[in-house]
Amino acid sequence: MPELPYEERVAAAFVELADTLVRDLGVSGLLYVLAAHCVDLLDVAAAGVLLGMPQGRGVEVGASDECTQALVRLGVEQDEGPCRDCCQARAPVAEVRLDDGVADRCWPRFAPAARRLGFTSVAAVPLRRQDHAVGALVLFRSGPGTLDGGGLRLAQALADVATIGVLQQRTVHELITLVAQLQHALDSRVVIEQAKGCLAQRHDTTLD
Repeated sequence: MPELPYEERVAAAFVELADTLVRDLGVSGLLYVLAAHCVDLLDVAAAGVLLGMPQGRGVEVGASDECTQALVRLGVEQDEGPCRDCCQARAPVAEVRLDDGVADRCWPRFAPAARRLGFTSVAAVPLRRQDHAVGALVLFRSGPGTLDGGGLRLAQALADVATIGVLQQRTVHELITLVAQLQHALDSRVVIEQAKGCLAQRHDTTLD
């Protein structure tokens, strides 16, 4: 089957990322889909995604492959790397070469690990909600040249759509949890009222 033209693949990526509730991807599935589309559509060798969880419950990490996922998680554990910088600044991290001293000074553990995987440069864009960063999308290149501005803008657009999907899933999950809690409270109230009725009858007293 012939590959779809580039423009159609871009459109399909936005549709898939926006269709998270219908397809019930789950957060981890959504992060993988975002990373996979970046590798397909951008001039990058790999992509990883870092997502902060609500109420400080750690982070969720996804990537286009297992090695890249481990690299992103290393950045989390060592508290360094483009994902951390992107989230702290709430702004894109321009492409950084990994084969010079600047990267090693900024990320002394992350940069050498990235080079061992064959990556030559890295850039990142935030997963943002208004002026807050809920995570970051990091893009790895393994060849000469640079990622152009159009590529970074497309990466940011994909990240923005994915963020909407993540927030939608969280809202639905919170609503389901709330409904379950309310139902439990109602069920408990029924049992209490039944017990009150039994006691009132046994002791020939009022419900009050």
